Amino acid sequence: MRFSSLSKFFPGLLVCIILLASCAAGAPADEVTNEAVTNAVPEETTSEETAPEETAPEETTTTYILPPPVTDGGMSVEYALENRRSQRSFQDKALSPEQISQILWAAYGITESGRGLRTAPSAGALYPLEIYAVIGNVDGVTPGVYKYIADGHKLALQREGDVRDELSGAAFNQSMVREAPASVFFSAVFSRTTERYGERGRHFIYIEVGHAAQNVYLQAEALGLGTCAIGTVTDDAKDIIGLPAEEDPLYLMPFGYFK
Repeated sequence: MRFSSLSKFFPGLLVCIILLASCAAGAPADEVTNEAVTNAVPEETTSEETAPEETAPEETTTTYILPPPVTDGGMSVEYALENRRSQRSFQDKALSPEQISQILWAAYGITESGRGLRTAPSAGALYPLEIYAVIGNVDGVTPGVYKYIADGHKLALQREGDVRDELSGAAFNQSMVREAPASVFFSAVFSRTTERYGERGRHFIYIEVGHAAQNVYLQAEALGLGTCAIGTVTDDAKDIIGLPAEEDPLYLMPFGYFK
């Protein structure tokens, strides 16, 4: 007897079969949630959780979910602009996860999740920059090099250990890189932009990193911190940070409480 015939004589049978099938198909897999937390929380995750446009670590690695950024701080943009200065001497004082979160969000965080728009403008909304946090002295975060994953607002461990001395050497032995509790390191995947705009795209990327760096300057000022943009690093920086072949280093910004 065909299925349609069975359903005619046993009308409840079809409903039961449909319910059982929908329950089996709709059973959710285990997920890693990105709930708001007050401190950086370590978790185990994989590259499948990151946004497609970001280059993420291929292997399972430790990540820290960052506290959500604050978007209504007490300092005006005008005041921050008037008082912004490059600071090159830093105190031996730990930063908080909230401060790290705010600096990274200001640099390149997502401000509109639907289209993935960010705090810095980008030609064609292609977002070729990649952001790394060099952590030396931050409460609750193990020293190391971390990749900032804007989608999910978290850090993914790239390399364990305090690399500030090494990175200072790659920045022509500038002591502020060694002294600062943390640094933002900017790199770029040039092909993301040049595939659309040709060689003009390289020019657009250099402009874009300037936008992001100014965001860091102003956010640091608003937090009572200081920073300084370093535009020259040796090729050793690529190995120290652990950049993949398609990424090139651009900019380095140590930050912290200044003297």
